Amino acid sequence: MLEDVKTNYYKDNDRFYLSVDCIIFGFHKEELNLLLIKRNFNPCKGNWSLVGGFLKKDESLDQTAQRVLHELTGLNNVFMEQVGSFGAIDRDPGERVVSTAYYALINIEDYDPELATIHNAHWVKLSELPPLIFDHKQMVDKALRRLKRQVSNQSIGYNLLPKLFTLSQFQQLYEAILGKTLDKRNFRKKVADMDFLEKTDEKDKLCSKRGAFLYRFCEMDD
Repeated sequence: MLEDVKTNYYKDNDRFYLSVDCIIFGFHKEELNLLLIKRNFNPCKGNWSLVGGFLKKDESLDQTAQRVLHELTGLNNVFMEQVGSFGAIDRDPGERVVSTAYYALINIEDYDPELATIHNAHWVKLSELPPLIFDHKQMVDKALRRLKRQVSNQSIGYNLLPKLFTLSQFQQLYEAILGKTLDKRNFRKKVADMDFLEKTDEKDKLCSKRGAFLYRFCEMDD
């Protein structure tokens, strides 16, 4: 009976490829960065691209995204969130491909640079983003809009900042995501209301003679 269903229902419908593209954000020197690859294959060989991969028969979309991210960075258990699906008929000149985009947040110091070299991957400042293939710029823009809406979420800073950081670094992260300068006094008032930040006894002595207290995030619940 099941074989009849497969034969009679599915065979007359079109088939196409399903893929996942990963928008990988990092934070470095007061700026948001994006991990891109320089394609060494067609279509669009030699152009900048998000990293992606095709869905396998034994994978869910989430599993495909996790695999793609791991292959490029060597990291597991990374914060990832689905951005949306992109299915314009002519979005990929090679074949009919529907892609689901995910954005990920990683600490740049944690990823494996050797894997990046193998995949011809490079960190690029978001402010200096080169032209991207297909509809990848639309994916990045949509992911960034979502990131801006969620900037106060504990997960954002937890995954982008080092374990210990100054309030100035924390403010710089907010400013990088929002794309605007924030008033220091008002920001500090906002920080005082955040119940997921913890002040430590340690200081960063590089910024001034007196030093700036270092903060950390409280442990996140699984």
